[in-house]
Amino acid sequence: MITRMQFRKSASVGLLLVATSASAQWVMVARAVSGRVQQMSHKPANGPGYDVATVVLEAKADKVYTTALSSLKAHPGITVTKNNDQQRKIEFTNGQQYASLQATPLGDKITQLVIASTLTSSEPSATSLVVQGVMKVCGELKVECKVVGD
Repeated sequence: MITRMQFRKSASVGLLLVATSASAQWVMVARAVSGRVQQMSHKPANGPGYDVATVVLEAKADKVYTTALSSLKAHPGITVTKNNDQQRKIEFTNGQQYASLQATPLGDKITQLVIASTLTSSEPSATSLVVQGVMKVCGELKVECKVVGD
């Protein structure tokens, strides 16, 4: 007969195996989409719109964040207006447009980088400029990235 303690141990091991399996599957999915820069925007005739780009990188979130921050600070014409090291979030401007980016860890060495800006009918997209920055960050991290759609 199985004791209550043995049952609890068996249940704990089972849950651990399921969680580990799900985590491993998540990592495999993230690696499958790694390096694909996705861009989405909407620029209405009047009123505000949006421009967003995302990419999953096989790199540590702290490294992605510090590389992006250094790159933005070194870029002529770009001013970093705010950054939060704990949230890995950066807000910046080129004087006319404002954008922000955030590096979110999805695993030990997998990071989602999201870049967003607002658009009005009179402003060009700021994210396209930022996507070029993402590509530069990818190059500095030696991670292959490509834009796959908008």
